[in-house]
Amino acid sequence: MNKDKQNSIYEKIVNDEDARACKAIPESACHQVPGNFLKIILAQFLTKVGDALINPKVTLPWILQSLGAPVYLIGWLVPIRESGSLIPQLSIAHYIRRIPVRKWVWVIGSILQALSIFAIGLVALTLTGAAAGYGVIACLMIFSLSRGLNSVASKDVLGKTIPKNQRGQVNGWSSSAAGLVTLLFASLLALAWLWDVEPTERFYGLSLGLAGVIWLIAALVYARINEYAGEVDGGRNGVLEAFKQLALLKTDVTFRRFVITRTLFLCSALSAPYYVVLAQQSLGGQLWVLALFMFASGLASFVSGPFWGRMSDRSSRSVMVIGAMMSALLGVVLFVYDTWVTASQSFLFVIPLLYFCVCIAHDGIRVGRKTYLVDIAEGDKRTSYVAVSNTVVGIMLLLMSSLGVMSNFLSLSAVVLVFSFITFAGVVMAKQLPDIRD
Repeated sequence: MNKDKQNSIYEKIVNDEDARACKAIPESACHQVPGNFLKIILAQFLTKVGDALINPKVTLPWILQSLGAPVYLIGWLVPIRESGSLIPQLSIAHYIRRIPVRKWVWVIGSILQALSIFAIGLVALTLTGAAAGYGVIACLMIFSLSRGLNSVASKDVLGKTIPKNQRGQVNGWSSSAAGLVTLLFASLLALAWLWDVEPTERFYGLSLGLAGVIWLIAALVYARINEYAGEVDGGRNGVLEAFKQLALLKTDVTFRRFVITRTLFLCSALSAPYYVVLAQQSLGGQLWVLALFMFASGLASFVSGPFWGRMSDRSSRSVMVIGAMMSALLGVVLFVYDTWVTASQSFLFVIPLLYFCVCIAHDGIRVGRKTYLVDIAEGDKRTSYVAVSNTVVGIMLLLMSSLGVMSNFLSLSAVVLVFSFITFAGVVMAKQLPDIRD
């Protein structure tokens, strides 16, 4: 695509009077902004397509179950997929700081993820039982660790190549594109239900192969980003030096409050599956119910992503607060509805609607906190912020996931209510953060 075409598309997306203003990036990087803006969105879109095909909440459990893997292994899919990419980032960041052009870290991470997905597809085609289960888990661990490379590098590249007043829109449009993918995937599930199609192991193996190819294409796109060489840390040795970065939690008040806020906001994401389970209990576990909720999730991201992104460029703190307040209030509404309304037929309309709104709220939290984290620091300090934040949050995610045991003695809506109270506490903490504006 020629530069004139890139500039035209970029200006239509940004649609801002100061689209040409370069805030918090060098003047020499300004003329590369339109191309970099579109390439980052495209690369993130492609990885979201891959994520939809290797969803640890849908695709991988279905594969393991069809291969006869032990049930207890299925319970490890989401924790490994999420925390495995977050916890090691403190060590990863130490080595990334030695690299002046960090887009290559993202490219390597994407290639490793592609190879891991190819391996999972091979397992699905050749193994069964416990061997298949352990094979998928091992490949998923490599996938998750590789994802950590992308997580640290992506925010640093974003901060170096995109002006401060446009970073939220990159996250917002990427979220919207991800929503479109989820809509398409939900439509395929609905068609499969209508046509009474039962996916086979070969189907999943080919789907995973396609996901791997998509990740390779994303790596090619990201490699074309024009990133200037940044500052490097020649680096005192090792992991011990990396863990000294944890001192930021003690010395940097704003960062400490942000990490606490982000940890409390985890309850917004943890509450979402309970909406689906409540609907399953009332409507049954048919494929169309899953398709309905995936459609609600995709539509929420598709319509709200650009809005949250543009708003984050004005005040990312406000986006976090509004999104979290919405999520918490919706949890209260769910509890009241589930406790006092007995007409199960209405669940067909009310629970998916609440879930749609929760997904909008959660997208706001996610876009807001990503933009805020990139904006509060520059250079290598940003890399440290990302690594420390993600490592701590990864550990807390494992711990807070155990709150699900409350469902053994509380109703599902009561568990969501507890998550809502914790999210309210996060709102209070978020209001103490400084407002990062243009």
